[in-house]
Amino acid sequence: MKNGDRAWFSILALLAGYVWFRDRTWWGAAEDVLPILTALPLFVWLGQPWRLRQDQPFRLATPYLVIAAALLVLGAVFDLCLPAAAAWCLALWAWASRRCEPVDLSRIRRLLPLALLAFPWVTLDLQPVGWWFRLSSAITVEKLFATLDFTVTRTGVELLVQGLPISVDAACSGLKALQSLLIAGAVLTFIMKGTSRSYWLNLLLLLPLAWVANTCRILAICVAAMTWGSNFAMGAFHAWGGLAVLVFMFGLCWAILRLQQTASPRP
Repeated sequence: MKNGDRAWFSILALLAGYVWFRDRTWWGAAEDVLPILTALPLFVWLGQPWRLRQDQPFRLATPYLVIAAALLVLGAVFDLCLPAAAAWCLALWAWASRRCEPVDLSRIRRLLPLALLAFPWVTLDLQPVGWWFRLSSAITVEKLFATLDFTVTRTGVELLVQGLPISVDAACSGLKALQSLLIAGAVLTFIMKGTSRSYWLNLLLLLPLAWVANTCRILAICVAAMTWGSNFAMGAFHAWGGLAVLVFMFGLCWAILRLQQTASPRP
């Protein structure tokens, strides 16, 4: 490793610190923070071996640096985390595309979405997505209960099921858990389909799978409230719901990837 590599890693570390600490409102429950902080170590681990080219001097890919700088300015001007996170990933790729062995670049490129998920842009920037998660889940739950001949009405994200009021509030949006779900799904997808041509398509499937898992959580909370009462449903059952969603999402993702492997064993 050359001195230029060490210097660039120091710059990347400073930039990562800036993205993580510029807005600390995402620093909350450990189950929401820890998955984000483990994404980069997982990126490094899954990207092994990191073989550097010894036949060329240290250099960076200038076009990626220019785009990264523009994104960094964009994130600062509009107070957005996603452009800054994308700038970090492009700055990393500006180094990797010139310094890593060509045979390793495909693997590293496929792991860049995991590096992007190492920053809290889902929680900080995607609040409108959280609202649509809540609304679409409430509509789906309403339709399911109506199909089962339950008496159900809905006003926005407020449900009245068999006379029991149920609010799909912000805690039920799944937004805080969404990034954890995407990180877990990205790791599993890379492990099982990282060399397949369908890898990128499977990554795109993670978002609808997360929605399905979160909607199932809301449905389970409604059933628990009607069966054992609101206090039970909104107590420990609700608190453990995030973990249940993560497990369910992981199992669902594994089942879909496994089915693909069975149907088409070759990458």
